[in-house]
Amino acid sequence: MTPPSHLDGARVLAWAWSDLPFGHVADAHGAGPVAIHGLAVCRYGDEAQVYRFSCDAQWETVQDEVYAGEDEARKQLPAQYRAVAAAWHGS
Repeated sequence: MTPPSHLDGARVLAWAWSDLPFGHVADAHGAGPVAIHGLAVCRYGDEAQVYRFSCDAQWETVQDEVYAGEDEARKQLPAQYRAVAAAWHGS
């Protein structure tokens, strides 16, 4: 499932999707678990840093993490997101 061009106001640079969850996390209120089906590397405006967003099945952002660059954001997936291998696509 292709993501929108922007998530939380940031432009999507690369993304990965899986019908089976990459993993699960607690939501913003500590409840959960929320299944993570989408991963997206995004950039706000002209910022040098990028964010990897962890998204639910509707591409709603559940968590984010900041990285110095796109390659780092793609490669440094936490252990809980390794239930399915991420196949990244450019946007």
